[in-house]
Amino acid sequence: MFRKISLALAATMIMAGAAWADPIEGNWKTQAGSTAAITGGGSSFSITLKSGKYSGKNIGSFKAAGENKYTGTITDPDTDKTYSGKASVSGTSLKMSGCVLGGLICKSQTWHKL
Repeated sequence: MFRKISLALAATMIMAGAAWADPIEGNWKTQAGSTAAITGGGSSFSITLKSGKYSGKNIGSFKAAGENKYTGTITDPDTDKTYSGKASVSGTSLKMSGCVLGGLICKSQTWHKL
């Protein structure tokens, strides 16, 4: 009986943990067609490409900056240049932008949750 209760409690906790995941966490289809995995805990998140030419490359890190908003850095895998970045999640879309010159010149992309 104790074993059944323990298994039920463990299953409930696993399901609750998934429900409490931050909206930015998960796998995303980039504008270039690659898959990017965003993982983390607390308020820090890391972006790693999981498919495509640069598979395995870490291309960014973000911190939570408000409800469904994030700030940090994003790296262009083609050039290895790193930019200040912003991201925001709306439903199954993630709008990413990288900026230079204090935000005067920015480039944006929209990724979609897989």
